[in-house]
Amino acid sequence: MKNINYKTPKLIAEIGCNHKGEIEIAKELIKVAKIYSNADVAKFQKRNNKELLTKEQYNAPHPNPINSYGNSYGEHREFLEFNLDQHKDLQSFCNDLDIEYSTSVWDIISAKEITSISPKLIKIPSACNNNYPMLEWLCENYFGEIHISTGMTTKNELDEVFKLFFERERNKDLVIYNCTSGYPVPFQDVCLLEITGLIEKYGDKVKEIGFSGHHLGIAIDVAAYTLGASYIERHFTLDRTWKGTDHSASLEPEGLRKLARNLIATYESLNLKSKEILDIEMVQRNKLKQKKYGQ
Repeated sequence: MKNINYKTPKLIAEIGCNHKGEIEIAKELIKVAKIYSNADVAKFQKRNNKELLTKEQYNAPHPNPINSYGNSYGEHREFLEFNLDQHKDLQSFCNDLDIEYSTSVWDIISAKEITSISPKLIKIPSACNNNYPMLEWLCENYFGEIHISTGMTTKNELDEVFKLFFERERNKDLVIYNCTSGYPVPFQDVCLLEITGLIEKYGDKVKEIGFSGHHLGIAIDVAAYTLGASYIERHFTLDRTWKGTDHSASLEPEGLRKLARNLIATYESLNLKSKEILDIEMVQRNKLKQKKYGQ
């Protein structure tokens, strides 16, 4: 196993579509993620639904009608979609609060739109990491970090994605995330040790390794960081009972706040002793430690 050079953890609050299609709720989520929960990045999603969905998919009913915001799946997705001007507004709001703005892009039209506002990082969700025309376009036209999740992806498929970035000399801008696609994911399916494999194979060839979790609780994320994932991404909501498919696998403000605290505490503790007896120990040594027995 390679030695891990631990970096300050970066916590991404994946707001996604948890704003319920309301810009003011989106801003409240940003504000709480930054001010109360101490997240580093607020991330949304951008889709061009007419490009992404077939006509049949667009007009079909939502598979879980209780979570639908429209009469069809397409209408549901359109209701939750922000336009580019709204994303500019959210980016400006993030800048004012000193939290990084980012967005996942699901198609090449969305990639082009979001590239036009130059965020520091763009995320490629697991469902779209085989959209090679979009990946190629981003490699040629977007010059920030490109983060890619690996849920639902074979190792051979991931090799092909990496090859694309390597051949275009963009691999040093690439962050690869261990991810299991499920909402929520049971612990036995999180498969944290895949992080070790990603580090072994790609660690010195890409910018960083990350972890995108859809599990319950916050213990797993600290373990992921300890294994070497420097970016930790969790879905974020103000209320896990809200209508929508992602809320049940999301953290509420207190959970995200505790995760941020625990990640920083773990980062500060992952070191070796600077000397055999630390200064904090010397006081106790002089007070409590007995002389060598028999003397």
